[in-house]
Amino acid sequence: MTAARMGPHERSEALASMARNEFDVLVVGGGIVGAGVALDAVSRGLSVGLIEARDFAAGTSSRSSKLIHGGLRYLEQLDFELVREALTERGLLLHRIAPHLVRPVPFLFPLTRHWERPYIGAGVALYDTLAMSMGTARGLPRHRHLTRSGALRVFPALRRDSLVGAVQYWDAQVDDARYVVTVLRTAAAYGAQIASRVQAVGFLREGEHVTGARARDLETGEEIEIRARQVVNAAGVWTDDIQEMVGGRGQIHVRASKGIHLVVPRDRIQASSGLILRTEKSVLFVIPWGRHWIVGTTDTEWDLDKAHPAASRRDIDYLLDHVNRVLRVPLTRDDVEGVYAGLRPLLSGESDETSKLSREHTVAHPVPGLVLIAGGKYTTYRVMAKDAVDAVAHGLDGRIPESVTDRVPLVGADGWAALWNQRRKLARESGLHRSRVTHLLRRYGTMIGEVLALMNERPDLKEPLAGADDYLRAEIVYAVEHEGARHLDDVLSRRTRIAFETWDRGIAAAEEVASLMAAPLEWSEDQIDREVAYYRKRIEVERAAQEQDNDNEADAVQHGASDIVPQARVVAG
Repeated sequence: MTAARMGPHERSEALASMARNEFDVLVVGGGIVGAGVALDAVSRGLSVGLIEARDFAAGTSSRSSKLIHGGLRYLEQLDFELVREALTERGLLLHRIAPHLVRPVPFLFPLTRHWERPYIGAGVALYDTLAMSMGTARGLPRHRHLTRSGALRVFPALRRDSLVGAVQYWDAQVDDARYVVTVLRTAAAYGAQIASRVQAVGFLREGEHVTGARARDLETGEEIEIRARQVVNAAGVWTDDIQEMVGGRGQIHVRASKGIHLVVPRDRIQASSGLILRTEKSVLFVIPWGRHWIVGTTDTEWDLDKAHPAASRRDIDYLLDHVNRVLRVPLTRDDVEGVYAGLRPLLSGESDETSKLSREHTVAHPVPGLVLIAGGKYTTYRVMAKDAVDAVAHGLDGRIPESVTDRVPLVGADGWAALWNQRRKLARESGLHRSRVTHLLRRYGTMIGEVLALMNERPDLKEPLAGADDYLRAEIVYAVEHEGARHLDDVLSRRTRIAFETWDRGIAAAEEVASLMAAPLEWSEDQIDREVAYYRKRIEVERAAQEQDNDNEADAVQHGASDIVPQARVVAG
């Protein structure tokens, strides 16, 4: 299947279509759940529109631990169905739906007492057995028990006195923001109309029935009415806000749990495996990420500005303190390259601790014409989407086909294995180093041909970015012309991960990236300068927030600066 472009022209066409036509389904929210709903619905033959108030995956879906996993810790909570469901989805993503984006990753579980071995070992054995029983463990090694010496060979950075042995097991990881864009491009390839920077500001009503939404194009300020037979709210932590727009007490209540992650250079921790540690509240991961490690996460209630979750000094120190308890050479704040904070949408329950709230999802039909979907975890997004569209089917009198997304590969997946085996040939033909081709294949799969075509047209695009040489100039142009990027932050924070993979958070690369984006977006020199200034200010504000002692102080810094650093409104010409 040919991937659909989601460039500036396609966005304009999508908005025109939304203003002109009635859809079977309008999806509000462009994170992983909204993207999944759009793909599920359009692949069942429904006409679909999707709007996102910010950039695709700008919220929770770009700020996760980037793991595709069954949730080993949920076994301890006896939530076997959630684990079984997640392991099934892990297998589908690894082998059928997105083998180019989802990759196996090993984790070491240190044992601190000898009596833990049978307890932890039994849990990990059950984890593997559940996956094998459903046929979803193919390609993943089974867990193995290690002595202390064996564990230290795998993870030399550990203090010898921090463990008596270990169990190693396997899960998977993904670039969460890139995955969302790929799901959306797959939906667009099947005919979905998709636009970012379009905010739902109200619902259209006929009596009690929701018949669509009023939306504002945040780039131009224009408002349109989008008519739809069913509207699906997939707004994550904004679920309660959307419910308020239809009036009355909502059927679903969501609490936001803040999780932050640190990014440190790969050479700061000597290891060939990821690490999972138990904490007093949850678990902490040390996750391999290219030339870096991701360390996270926290799990604290957040009731401040949902648009700008802030990492405080206390959050950063909490993670450093916990990981340093087991590291032979402690990490310091000077080792931290990047920090990112996100909010998990958890279904509100009786527990006062967010770490104990449900990660399962729920679907509700509060008024005719409106479906709400909330909760869940990234790994099970496809199941959430299926359940939401099943509810849509009920509202459409049930006359639509069953979900097929368990058999629909994402764009870039078909032919991936063969192309991966041909990477030496691709390197020779393109003139790129083999490591560059590997990088591109892992980001674009079989869509690599589109990126290489850009380089053939403009040989200067083969060059790496100054200040962020893991990425090529072509990837920036491709992000705008094919992947819906509209602002500098979209590219530096989500289409690439320059914003947290470089010591200066992408400042050195900002001007070059903005210049590359300018032509396809028809930016003037003033607009280029404004984008760079806004990005620099955003990084300055985030760094200032991370020096504050607590959430309230950090939020005050970010929220107080939110009016100073608005997104640039871009007018073509």
